Amino acid sequence: MSRIYIEAMGDSAFSVVFGHFISKKVNQHIRTFLAVLDAKQLYGVSEWVPSYTSVTVYYDPARVSYTALKKELEQCIGEMQDAVLPHAKVYEIPVGYGGEYGPDLEKVAEHNQLQPEQVIERHTANPYLIYMLGFTPGFPYLGGMNESLSTPRLKTPRSLVKAGSVGIAGAQTGIYSLDSPGGWNIIGRSPVKLLDMKHTQPVLLAAGHYIRFISVSAKTYQSIEQQVCDGTYEVKVDEVKEEDYDA
Repeated sequence: MSRIYIEAMGDSAFSVVFGHFISKKVNQHIRTFLAVLDAKQLYGVSEWVPSYTSVTVYYDPARVSYTALKKELEQCIGEMQDAVLPHAKVYEIPVGYGGEYGPDLEKVAEHNQLQPEQVIERHTANPYLIYMLGFTPGFPYLGGMNESLSTPRLKTPRSLVKAGSVGIAGAQTGIYSLDSPGGWNIIGRSPVKLLDMKHTQPVLLAAGHYIRFISVSAKTYQSIEQQVCDGTYEVKVDEVKEEDYDA
């Protein structure tokens, strides 16, 4: 394991740094640390936010001191050696590709000298590791996209991209969790809600798990969309061994 270190972020947060490069191994270390952190429920800690290479731990300085919490975080790091990495989950996300759902599908295909069907086939071929959530609540930054699909961002961002839109920007792919402006190439859309404030756990996805995109017909898309609206649709989730997937 590479050296892990702790940095202060103002007077109410620490950054626990696991590396300086995006990799699956760094992500595994972060997940293991989060499992230890979750089990210990440290006094005075309000929340923690994982990123590509670090975890920001927020705390209330009126409840726990800088020195005391840093010592406890160091103990958490030490306990990682004996911790068991939790099995990852794979969320199956249905996507309608092309047409009204994916206005940039043909552009991505043309840029990469592919047919639209080949873009869909390659985009759905492998699972994607969720490295982190950001940009908007619930928006997943994914690793593992086929390099042959890499496409530059739009020169002029759209003023509105609908929630559920699946896009490509450079070597990354992701899903818009909210209606928002955006400059990614939109190749499809999912009827699944990544963010639903009506639920006790409003964010569907979590860092360290996986997404597998499933191409569906317009008819199936509309059926799932209605089920989502009725509150009867459940995203299929499988549990896998970590070694089953690479990113």
